[in-house]
Formats: sequence, C-alpha cells, structure tokens
Amino acid sequence: MAEPPSIPFRTTGSRLFHPLSVRFNVPLDQVNFAVCQLFALFAAFWFRLYLSPSRAGVVIRHVVITMIGIYFAIFCFGWYSLHIFIEVSLCYCIMITANVSNIHRYSFVAAMSYLTLCQISRVYIFNYGLLATDFSGPLMIVTQKITSLAFQMHDGLGRKEEELTAEQRRLAVSSRPTLLEYCSYHLNFLGILAGPASNYKDYIAFIEGNHIDMKLIEEHWKQKGFSKFPDPSPLRAVANKMVITFVCLVWFMLITKNFPITYNVDDKFISEASFFRKLCYLFLSVHASRPKYYFAWTLADAVNNAGGFGFNGLDKNGNIRWDLISNLNIWNIETATSFKMCLDSWNIQTGAWLKGVCYDRAPYFPTALTFILSALWHGVYPGYYFTFTTAILITLAARTMRSNFRHYFLSSRMMKTVYDIITWVSTQLALCYIVTPFLLLGAEPTIKFYKSMYFHFHILCAFVLPILAVQKRKSITQTISLKANSSNPALRHQQPKKEQ
Repeated sequence: MAEPPSIPFRTTGSRLFHPLSVRFNVPLDQVNFAVCQLFALFAAFWFRLYLSPSRAGVVIRHVVITMIGIYFAIFCFGWYSLHIFIEVSLCYCIMITANVSNIHRYSFVAAMSYLTLCQISRVYIFNYGLLATDFSGPLMIVTQKITSLAFQMHDGLGRKEEELTAEQRRLAVSSRPTLLEYCSYHLNFLGILAGPASNYKDYIAFIEGNHIDMKLIEEHWKQKGFSKFPDPSPLRAVANKMVITFVCLVWFMLITKNFPITYNVDDKFISEASFFRKLCYLFLSVHASRPKYYFAWTLADAVNNAGGFGFNGLDKNGNIRWDLISNLNIWNIETATSFKMCLDSWNIQTGAWLKGVCYDRAPYFPTALTFILSALWHGVYPGYYFTFTTAILITLAARTMRSNFRHYFLSSRMMKTVYDIITWVSTQLALCYIVTPFLLLGAEPTIKFYKSMYFHFHILCAFVLPILAVQKRKSITQTISLKANSSNPALRHQQPKKEQ
C-alpha cells in the first residue's frame, strides 16, 4: 500500500500544530498563520472591550498590543522573525539621528535594501522554491510603514505647509515618535502577520482613542445637529468580513487546487489546446487563484476592525464605514471595466503607499517608476518584473484606447452597455495576461507562457502606443505654440474675431 505524501512541516516557527497540519494536509506554516490570525481575532475583541481608552492608559495599550505582536511573529517565524526586528531597530536609529531633510531618503534606502537582501537570499538559496516559513510578507508590510512614516515626518518637520498637497498635510507627522510608539506602530498584533499597512497618525489616534472623533470631525458631524459622538460597534462589519473569509476559504479548498496556474505552461496542454481553449483556461486559473488573497486580506481587515481600528466615518447614506485600511474591493475587481479600476481596488493600501512615496513625488515618469518600485518591493523573482513591465505598457495602451474610442459609445444606453461588456472582457483577459508571470515566478516558464499566447497583448501595445506618442507630440507642439503666442505682444492683445 502506497504511503501518503509527506506533509511539508519544515518550519522555523512553532511545531505545536503539526498534527493538525497532517490531518488536513496543509503546510504547517499556513496552519500557524491561520491559527494566529483566528487567535488575533478573539484577542482583538478582548483588547477593544477590556483595554479600551476609557479603561486603560495609552502606555498599557501600546505595550500589550506590541508584546502580543512580537509573540505572534516568533510563533510563526521562529528565528526568522529577527529580520523584522532588525529592520525596525535599524530604521528607528535612522529616525532619531537623521536630519529631517534627509530622513525619508535614508529610511527608504535602508528599509528597501534590507528587504531586497532578504528576498535575494531566498531566491538564491531556495532556487525559486517558496520557503516553508515565508517571513517576507510581514517584512514587506513593515517596510511600507517605515518608509511612509519617514516621508510623513519629512513633510511635517522638513517642508513648508504650502508645499504639501492636501493629503500630505493631513498625514504629516510633526514630532518624532518615541521608541514605544514606533514599535507599537510596526509590531502590533493587529497587523504584524498580514497587515494591512496603515498611516501613523491614524494608528496613534486609534491607540489614544481619538480616531472616531477625528473622522467625524472631518465630516462636520456637529454641523449635522449631533452634540455627542457615538461609539460605533464593528460587530456587523466583522461578521460580514468573516462570511467573505469563509466563502473564500471554501473556494480555495474546493476550486483553486483543480485549476493550477502552472498548467498554462504544460507542454502537452500548449501543443494540443487551441488558442481559445488556452484563453479560457488562463481566465479560469487566474480567477481561481484570487480567493487566497481575498481570504488573507479580508481576515486581516476583520482582525483590525474587531480591535476597533478601521473606522472611516459615514458614507453618503449615513451608514458607518469600517474600510479605513481595507485592502481590496472584491466587487470592483471582478466587475472592473478598466485597468485603473482594478488597480484602485486591489491591494489598496499598497497602492496608497506607492502613490504617497513615489507617484506623487517622482519628477519624471511617475507611472514607470511606480511600477518599478512595486516590482522591487514584491521581490526579485523575474516573473515580478515581467508582470510590472507589461503592466506599464498595457496601462499606457489602455489610456490611449479609452481616450480615443470611449466617446463613440456614450450616445445611448445600449451602446454604453456594449462598451462595458467589451471593456470588461478585455480588462479581465489583460489582467490574466499580466499577472500570470507574477504567479509563475521564473523567467523560463514566463517566456513559454508568452509564446503560447503568441505575445498578443505585447503586439497590441506595439500598435497602440505610437498613437499615444503622436498625441503627446501634438500636445507639446500646441503648448509651445501657445507660449510663443502669449509672449508676442501683438498676438497677445489681438482680439479674436467673433463668429458670424
């Protein structure tokens, strides 16, 4: 009788739940993650009820939330958790010693360099194999927080208020955090395992108990006739998110494993399947891979909400919102009719981080630089760079197509519906084409995949992007012409002729 396949229990974290790993045929590191997140959910409720700002002081809340987070990190990652603590310690030293005019540069270089070195070591040591205990996820979240805080401190301490955008003014930090505040922000148990990343001012307001007042004051709550701020309960939001988490878990267990992404580059499948069949399987396999991200991010959001963090004011109908640090909008992702709509709804907090530290600050080529930073932050697998390089091309091509053709479909509701269907199909297929190398990781399977797809989206971009270049050249020419006319006194004072 054949022996059952061995379970990958190798981990630097705790082996307490190894029997559970064997029983359900799930890798031990994933079991540890799920158990810790479920424990964090109950701990978050306890923290909100028994260590609320009215019952416990700020220091107690900081200490407890940090110590539980450190324990979770050690339980899941063992000695690998040292990488998280080293990066936080290194960047804290930079924060308290660096000049405010350079604090964002030094912190960014240090955090990204340490993250990249850790990711390079994983690639070369494990040769594209995913490490059983993957500590890079928490390290990526910590890197986001470190760099965001450094830029926000630079905005608050090293720049004039009139130089800042409205969002930069809102998030600017005007004093250096203490060691306890810094550790609490980066290592708290609500977000140490799966995030999402949050802004420092929002987190400190939550710890101090001012987060609800802050959000309602922003919405002019008192002007609406209310004299006292309510204490909104997160129970409904947490319950809804746990239902979504359960559905995603069931989907992952029953569906995802039946549509492996690697089958897209199976030699027999490539040689025998028609192009249409390849497209259909590509669509199914990529969509089948999404629920694992939905599961992790929605559960992480629920944990934060259970602790009382994530309140975001009221919507236009007066309903309470608990989406301050939500990381995705599943409905918008699945129904996206444009690449931008999907990007704005997927990994939202990472998108906000990229916008805050790169896109809004890049003097040239903000789109390209943002995608490059995103690839570097994700890791050093070649598939990541294929994904984000292709994403740059398709983003520019999609903008060109939209600006040149969308207005032709707005004449009637039926035409608009036709346009929405066409753009939904093209957007979803483009996304599948873009993210497959990200999931395949390696360069060789990525090239094999592109060949099996006949590089069709790359070829489409090659035809569309010259149109964008021509439009940009015309725009530059018109701008130069307008400047020349405005500098000529005779032309500047010449009155335009009225139409007859």
